Amino acid sequence: MSAGPPRAGFAALACIALLVAGAGAGLLLEAMRAPQALLAAPDAYLLRIVRFTLWQAMVSTVLSVVPAIFVARALASHPTFPGRALVLRLFALPLALPPLVAALGILALLGRSGLIADLYAALGGGRWPGIYGLAGILVAHTFFNLPLATRFLLQALDTVPADQWRLASQLGMNARARFRFVEWPAIRASLGGVAGIVFMLCVTSFTIVLVLGGGPAATTLEVAIYQALRFDFDPARALVLTALQLVLTGFALYLLFRLGADLTAEANPSVSARRFSAPGTGERLANLCLIALAATYVAAPLAAVLIAGLQADLPRLAGEAAVHRAAATSLVLAVCAATLCLMLTYALVRTRHALARARGARPASLAERAMDQGASLVLVVPPIVLGAGWFILLRHFADAFAIAPIMVITVNAVMAMPFALRALRPAHDAAAERHDRLCASLGITGFTRLRLIDWPALRRPFLTAFAFAMALSLGDLGVIALFGSDQVQTLPYLLFARLGSYRTADAAGLALVLAVLCFALMLLADQRGRTLS
Repeated sequence: MSAGPPRAGFAALACIALLVAGAGAGLLLEAMRAPQALLAAPDAYLLRIVRFTLWQAMVSTVLSVVPAIFVARALASHPTFPGRALVLRLFALPLALPPLVAALGILALLGRSGLIADLYAALGGGRWPGIYGLAGILVAHTFFNLPLATRFLLQALDTVPADQWRLASQLGMNARARFRFVEWPAIRASLGGVAGIVFMLCVTSFTIVLVLGGGPAATTLEVAIYQALRFDFDPARALVLTALQLVLTGFALYLLFRLGADLTAEANPSVSARRFSAPGTGERLANLCLIALAATYVAAPLAAVLIAGLQADLPRLAGEAAVHRAAATSLVLAVCAATLCLMLTYALVRTRHALARARGARPASLAERAMDQGASLVLVVPPIVLGAGWFILLRHFADAFAIAPIMVITVNAVMAMPFALRALRPAHDAAAERHDRLCASLGITGFTRLRLIDWPALRRPFLTAFAFAMALSLGDLGVIALFGSDQVQTLPYLLFARLGSYRTADAAGLALVLAVLCFALMLLADQRGRTLS
């Protein structure tokens, strides 16, 4: 795998650079046509959007990360209680759930006609006001990011050496002392990176704000870019908004790396599966209540999606030609995007390893660092920004809507690369360490080596990365929201259209179908990977 010239990785980097450069060219072209748009002082509208984007991201980060500290600590304190594995699986489900489906679940639970509204009226509370605006955005972001932050912090706690737990038990430390001297140092080391990742996800959130924002008072930069292009068709305004969004995401990514977050590294291994101190009765009860509350918070929107979806007229939806076309389009685009994602990611991983072997003990070259971080740096340009740049560029030369499939496939593939890289790189490097000398002595290279030697170690990471990339593409609304039309519709686009026309029952049914497809992909990858391992 490490044999052979490293040209494939440079070709992959060139594809990423072309995608970003094309978007930049479209924005630069528009800037040359309307330079006064960039030079004008920000008006009250722009300042209000920037403030709201930052405010909702900061509040969402606090509401996600602070509770996650205590949930992770509670889970770490009880490594063997019945149901722990089920809770951790539940916390993994939001990663596979499209944001549009989660927004529909929150509306089905907390909207003006949701399950809580009926209960509120039955208890004599009158009409339930709903959960649009900032409150809805915060609930949705916390639904996604609380489980994510909990899993990251739980990994950090699992790296505490067993002798520290043993010493804490021998010294008779109570819960407060254990947290201060044993648990908090491990949490603090990863807290900045976890908070940075959550903040980055909230700054670049599009679908959640689009569905739950509730009007101009709760609009972020990404939603404003979409509105400027699709509704107002004001490229100059979109250009200014895009420039501001790039500044924000660039700053967030800078903080992310300064805080030590690494999207390409392997998760820290657990070294302390055993605990040497048993929590007291009061602490045990508090921990279990905290875990139950967090699990309920995550499970409730999922249950609402299921209940609302089953109440829809699923047989009629299943017979609609529009649903058939949207489902087929979504699956084809998702398969193509996942395939392209794995090709580009594998090329980067393979070339990086070849460059690392060639340099020996010398410092890593610029090319090697580019292979290592190139996929992560694309996060500085959110999908809506890439789509906006290409939308502006293509409208001068072609029908932008006719090129929708290519744009959806390419952007979704590149945006899934940081996650695919996290899955593939550790397994690839481990297999390379075991097999490089043997393959070099036998002259086994290229596809023959991949098929005969390395594939048994790489098939599970490949399946996991493929399923994750496909699930991300299936649930994406960002690019298709700009390029979608009556001729090119995906399931998220059709779902959003039904929701916009107040056909909420149809939207709930489509949300259930989309959720089932994404969950099935993750389950298939997990089960198939276990079978093949």
